[in-house]
Amino acid sequence: MISDNQKFNKTIQPNSAFLRQLKDKLPEFFTKDNQFNLNKFKLELQNNNVDELKDGYQLNFIGKNYARRQAGEMPSTVIVPDEKQNQGEGKNSKNLFFTGDNLEVLRHLQNNYQNKIDVIYIDPPYNTGSDGFVYPDSFEYSDDKLKDMFGLDDDQVEHLKSIQGKSSHSAWLTFMYPRLVLAKRILSNDGLIFISIDENEVNNLCELLSSIFGEANFMSQVTVVNNPRGRSQDKYIATSSEFLIIYSKNPLPAGAISVKKNSKDIFKDYQFEDENGKYRLMELRNTHRDFGKFNRPNLFYPFYVSDNGEVSLTRNDKYTNETLPIWNDGFKGCWTWGKSKTRSHLNLLIGKKVDGAWKIYRKSYANNVYKQLKSIWDNKKFFTDKGQLRVSSLFATKEKIFSAPKSDQYIRQILEMSNKNVGTVLDFFAGSSTTADAVMQLNAEDGGHRKFIMVQLPEKTYHTNKDGKEVPTKGGKAAYDAGFKSIDEISRERIRRAAKKIREDNELTLPENFDGSFKHYRVVKPTKQILEDIENFDPNGTDLFTNMVDSFSSSKLNVDGNATGEQTILTTWLVQDEYSFEADIETFYLGEYKAHIVESHRLYLINEGWNQDDTKELLNQLGTHQLDLQSVVVFGYSFNIAELRELEIGLKQLDSHVNLIRRY
Repeated sequence: MISDNQKFNKTIQPNSAFLRQLKDKLPEFFTKDNQFNLNKFKLELQNNNVDELKDGYQLNFIGKNYARRQAGEMPSTVIVPDEKQNQGEGKNSKNLFFTGDNLEVLRHLQNNYQNKIDVIYIDPPYNTGSDGFVYPDSFEYSDDKLKDMFGLDDDQVEHLKSIQGKSSHSAWLTFMYPRLVLAKRILSNDGLIFISIDENEVNNLCELLSSIFGEANFMSQVTVVNNPRGRSQDKYIATSSEFLIIYSKNPLPAGAISVKKNSKDIFKDYQFEDENGKYRLMELRNTHRDFGKFNRPNLFYPFYVSDNGEVSLTRNDKYTNETLPIWNDGFKGCWTWGKSKTRSHLNLLIGKKVDGAWKIYRKSYANNVYKQLKSIWDNKKFFTDKGQLRVSSLFATKEKIFSAPKSDQYIRQILEMSNKNVGTVLDFFAGSSTTADAVMQLNAEDGGHRKFIMVQLPEKTYHTNKDGKEVPTKGGKAAYDAGFKSIDEISRERIRRAAKKIREDNELTLPENFDGSFKHYRVVKPTKQILEDIENFDPNGTDLFTNMVDSFSSSKLNVDGNATGEQTILTTWLVQDEYSFEADIETFYLGEYKAHIVESHRLYLINEGWNQDDTKELLNQLGTHQLDLQSVVVFGYSFNIAELRELEIGLKQLDSHVNLIRRY
């Protein structure tokens, strides 16, 4: 687990993540020992008349190679389930909330959410100089290690380390790069990413996104009016807008990010519906009377209508009612449709008897449901003060417990642009969880099945003085006074209150399967003691660490949630093994030993206390086909070397091969 990932991370190079992606797409350019054959690749470029040097450019910044390396690292954290939430109000929810560093969360999600996220919206730090952004990721390696990893000299190492704790452009780009690389990997093939930003980093962001997603996948840069009064602190012109940058993972067709027109306007006249959608009935028009049967013979023919309104071009026992457009003076007219069009569109025609006479109507469908948006949004509902009003209303306070939240109506429009009412929406800068609020509102309105994943750092609303007294941070006093000691607490409570409000507002129309809750997980670094124990452990020795499993419990990791160490380890492994958070987990006993079987084919052995009898019983059940397993995964710290060897030998002797996986 942690030890295995640490060993992997020590071998990572800045290009490791890129090479893994390249191998997935172009395996023919890799040798047997997984080395990229650059000469073969260049030759292929030349054979196809591609000059890789002509008209090329790239975005460079201090820390780029370090950021590239971060994008390839495995997680160094564990996933701790909040059992109080997950077995309580969130038990049946399919929504997820992660408390922790979003880079680590994204690393975990690479396993079980790769190519599965439909929409990503983020509102990252804008790097304004006053928004509190500084580069937060510390360089955990020694200067010598940094030199070795990146081929740097002393001056270059100091140059790299200069971004720590800074808010420079390079610091911001180094922060954003690995997060966006990982975000791309978990987007579905037709997925979209929307990013809010202001003028401080908009140009750098667009270049960064083009380098990661490709210029061809740029969809739009929208100007969003969010503060019509303007920022009074601006030096020259009071800024009243920001930007929304939109990229897709792959090129999408025209109209891919349109939105539905106002349903009241669209459907007020479309009162009927069939398998093709909503429609209205329009009387089939007469032509001008001068176009009679002698001038336009192809237009002159009667329709024949059955008693239940079905229309035919020929008379028979069913279709007996001859129908022509008769003028008021008795003149027999004809329709604008010609015979060929009528034959191909006959299924659109309906006969109705009006005032004793049959008339012909055609179905007119509401096909133009979607509209193309403009590049400037100045809707009052999108203003920041509307977002503040929503939060204040939910928390029943006039105090600003969260600074400048986005308007829920603004996020709703972004989500509507995906034209999907199912799928997964991710926001890994969740803030006050406006995105989750918007997802729930849309689901309540259209009966959709969108799921959300929120990620928020547990940023404190206070700091502790030398005398141990808690003092609210600048801007955090209202939240602290309201009982919220971290931003993620506000975020989760916003979801609960928004769900309650949505239920109250839609009491009679709320879909039966409305999901107004979430499962909660904390992504946590192991304690220093755990790391020391891991460092000192000899997998080939006979000694075991007592209570190593318990070291991963929520109490030992100093977080809330009531999770046992076994639950933390199992949750982390399930994600690593590409299982969803809704995986079918069966508690399984071998004698008194408690294990877990997942999706009927993988057995997890985590706890201490395994003995020879347990091995015999497991092998017996496998040999007699009481169990049908593909693999057995063991927590190496809970087993001595003799127990592992005996189990491994026994599994190999079975007719049906069962793989043994050891993890540390």
